This record gives sequence, C-alpha cells and structure tokens, in this order.
Amino acid sequence: MMKRRQLFLEAGAVVLGTVWLSDYLVRRTEIMTTSNKTFEINKTEEEWRSILTPEQFRVLRKHGTERAGTSSLDKNYEDGTYLCTGCNQPLFTSETKFNSGTGWPSFFQPIDGAIETSVDKSLFMTRVEVHCSRCGGHLGHVFGDGPAPTGQRYCINGVSLQFVPA
Repeated sequence: MMKRRQLFLEAGAVVLGTVWLSDYLVRRTEIMTTSNKTFEINKTEEEWRSILTPEQFRVLRKHGTERAGTSSLDKNYEDGTYLCTGCNQPLFTSETKFNSGTGWPSFFQPIDGAIETSVDKSLFMTRVEVHCSRCGGHLGHVFGDGPAPTGQRYCINGVSLQFVPA
C-alpha cells in the first residue's frame, strides 16, 4: 500500500513539474519575442550571440542570473557610470551604488529613462524585473528594501553592466 501511495505521489509531482516548466518556458519565449519589437535596438539571436559572451547572452537575452558574489563590480566603488553591456546605454551612476550584502551590484536609483520594468512570476514568486530601456536586456530585479532616499534596491547582474570610470 505504501509503495502504491509513494508511486502515486511521485507521478503527481512529475506531472505538476512538467506543467509548470512548460508554462514557464512558454511565458519566457513570449516575453523575449514581443520585447524585441518595442525597443530601439533590435537584433536577432545570432547577432546578440556574436557581440555578447555566452554568460552575458544567458543573462541579458534569456533572463538568467549570475551566481552571487561572482562579479567584480559588486565591490567596485570608484566614481563612474555603469552602462548596459548590450547597447552601452548609461544605466546607473556610482553616486547611487551601495553595498547591499547580496553579492550583486546594487543601486538605489537608475538614471532617468534608462530602465523599464516588467512583472516576473518565475520561481514560484512575483518580482519586478529590470530591463534596459534601449535594448530590452535583462538586468536584474528591483526590491523595496533599499536605502533612502528611494527605498529601492536595484539588484543587478554584473555581466549586464560595464563600468566606465569618471
């Protein structure tokens, strides 16, 4: 009896997991397909692959996340500007950067007009995803637990950024 119950529970978990994964993949594909039509810079997947490293492509174009603590930009506190790796648009200034302790570069405010947001319902939670307003590249997420004056924490993947010293 216990073996039948365990088998039933495992089969149910597989079915639920398959349904969730297929829904997730369909939603991600729809987001990437439609977002390229609304941004100033549009490139094919092959064109993006030719100008980005594999990790940059995975994060910027496929909504991936780099491992926490792997970006040298997390602990960079030089004066300068952080640009989008995909299109070189200025996104954040060093004046708005702070150490959030999360392992990703964090900022309390973007440059005006530099980013757009969308709702991200992946990984069984709802978050606000941050994109470059020029190329639509996935940068990271924004949370409401940042410092004054905005109270926002823009938690950004380091591979999505390039730093230009002042």
